[in-house]
Parts: sequence; structure tokens; C-alpha cells
Amino acid sequence: MAKYLLLKHYRGAPEPVNNVPMDQWSPDEITAHIDYMNAFADKLKTTGEFVDGQALAQEGAWVRYDGEGRPPVTDGPFAETKDLIAGWMVIDVDSYERAVELAGELSAAPGKDGKPIHEWLEVRPFYGTPPTITE
Repeated sequence: MAKYLLLKHYRGAPEPVNNVPMDQWSPDEITAHIDYMNAFADKLKTTGEFVDGQALAQEGAWVRYDGEGRPPVTDGPFAETKDLIAGWMVIDVDSYERAVELAGELSAAPGKDGKPIHEWLEVRPFYGTPPTITE
């Protein structure tokens, strides 16, 4: 088994096929999207492939070490930027191919008008975990 991070970008590049910003979705469309994500996680819990996942708020800050003991803090990232990390899921699967298969399924989450958003998800193995690509 190998752990992978499925990183969910909001309006990332390359752009999703059904790229209607979430602030233009109805409350029912947002609920349907969240329900899909929760059902997906529940399915992976039954197979033992789900480790953890969270949605992230739009608010945030940039912080870095300044060498003087008090790190500078800058507002951001902001939702109007081209790319915002919207959430993540950690999975523990038998192969890279399985991680890609699950990311593809997660990409089909519904958006505006109930249509799949076809968003791109970043699939990354955890550091120190060699990918198990079997081409």
C-alpha cells in the first residue's frame, strides 16, 4: 500500500471543463457537490483506502521565517487568484493506477446544473513512498 495526496484545486490550470465558479452555484448545487465528496470518502472507508480529507476555507495567510524571531505574515491566498487549494484527500492504495482511477472518479463531482465539473486533481505520492507505476 502507498499513500497519495489528491489535491483539489479551485479554478486551477488547466481549467476544468465545467468551470462555473462556486459562488454562482445554488445552495442545492453546493449541497450536491459536498454530498458527492462525502459519499466518495464513505465508499473508500469501506474499502480501507481512505485515510483523511478536508475542505479548506478561502481565507489564509502566507508566513515565512525572517531570521529575527517574528515571522512576517501577509494576507492571502485570495479566492480571486487563478489557483486556490480547495481541499485534499489522503488515500492508501495498492498502486499508482488505483490512485489515478480514484482521482478520475472524484473529478466527476457535480457542479452547476448538476453537471460533472471535470476538475483536475493533483495526485502526489507521499515523500519517501515510491510510486508503484506498473506500465
